[in-house]
Amino acid sequence: MTEIHAPEKLVSALLSVTESSVIPLTRTQVSSGNKLFGAAILTKSSLESVTVATNNESASPLLHGEINCIQTFFASPSKTRPATKDCIFFATHEPCSLCLSGITWSGFNEFYYLFTYEDSRDLFAIPYDIDILQSVYQVPSLGDSPETLAAKPLYNRKNKFFTARSIADVITTVQDPVEKARLTDEVVRVKAMYNALSDTYQKGKASGQETSSFFK
Repeated sequence: MTEIHAPEKLVSALLSVTESSVIPLTRTQVSSGNKLFGAAILTKSSLESVTVATNNESASPLLHGEINCIQTFFASPSKTRPATKDCIFFATHEPCSLCLSGITWSGFNEFYYLFTYEDSRDLFAIPYDIDILQSVYQVPSLGDSPETLAAKPLYNRKNKFFTARSIADVITTVQDPVEKARLTDEVVRVKAMYNALSDTYQKGKASGQETSSFFK
């Protein structure tokens, strides 16, 4: 991973784009029956956002927040958009198997996320990311027990194609304890904004709001 910026500057930029751009867009989409997953693409050099998008499963089951963001990014003129190797990819929630593949095939070699798979399952009642990765991709080795299999990572967060880190992991590398505490509080504050979005999504799901997604 390219260490261009201090971790506190990186975290601040990711939280800022989440609050100012991703959440307002997500709020609109959730009211239409879409899940609360969003994404953004930022330049590595300046940490300015290039593209922001959120889930649009009401149109297509493949338009997860990350995929929608990638599609929007590549719909912009090739002469003016930066190369993916010069960008940071950010996902509000740890990417599912579809979005991990989309990020990889697009050439983004560095991505971050705010919420983990466990958060998606436990806080937002959306367990499909873990379920699909375990059911489709987690092949037991000879001698694996259910316990040892469950202890294995669901994917390689550092590999030849990309390095993935949670915002929480980045904050652990901040040296200044005052700044570390401030950023930790900021994460809690921004995460709390998703509670209302989740309530809206769950109410829409309970009312049978239309969506093309197989996974409600």
